[in-house]
Amino acid sequence: MARKIAIVNQKGGVGKTTTSVNLGAYLARAGHRVLLIDLDPQANATSGLGIEHQKLTQGIYEVLISPTTLRDIIVPTPIENFDLAPATLALAGASVELVPLERREYLLRENMAERDGAYDYILIDSPPSLGLLTINGLVAADEVLVPVQSEYYSLEGLGQLMETIELVKDNLHPELKMLGVVLTMYDPRFRLSEAVLEELYKFFPSSQIFRSVIPRNVRLAEAPSYGQTILHYDPRSSGAKAYKKLAHEIHHRAS
Repeated sequence: MARKIAIVNQKGGVGKTTTSVNLGAYLARAGHRVLLIDLDPQANATSGLGIEHQKLTQGIYEVLISPTTLRDIIVPTPIENFDLAPATLALAGASVELVPLERREYLLRENMAERDGAYDYILIDSPPSLGLLTINGLVAADEVLVPVQSEYYSLEGLGQLMETIELVKDNLHPELKMLGVVLTMYDPRFRLSEAVLEELYKFFPSSQIFRSVIPRNVRLAEAPSYGQTILHYDPRSSGAKAYKKLAHEIHHRAS
């Protein structure tokens, strides 16, 4: 069975999609079969992997609201062993359309079941909200990975996020586990980055904070505009080395 990891933070701009795409790339490069599910209506993970979502006729939206299956929509990425369940513009209306549906929180989980044995890892890139799409991602996952930007305001929403995760565990998915927190956009030149890291150690057990820290790196920011992961765009950059280390650390951390 695949390890299913939801990458979640209700704040935008914290490196959630960057982490999803590049973590998937390095897990695939290590020989693992990886599926990335783009659950964000902005479809940044889809475009960041070089796939033009505007030209797609179907995506994860159709899987959630129609008889379409994951098998029907999965597309290969330029990286061997790395597949994508893309998002399209239609996904923007899903949060409203899901409301009247039965078992609306379980739709992604039930649709993922038929592909469980086809992959070693299924990563879920969640939208920057705590709505029904994110809830679907949490219910479908085994583990939660939280990217946290090394800025003060990024800490403010963590309490609400953890409450939501606990509510999902209590009411929908008791087996859901916290995989850990990864600090992103870290710049050791600024004291604030060190302060945020210190606060994380107060908020989470040290076992839940990854030693891999993602630096603030221009090459990481540039790569999506070329439809590439950092693995292809600049594998020698500090950002590439950090995501390679994170992939290794996650693979060797028991779920």
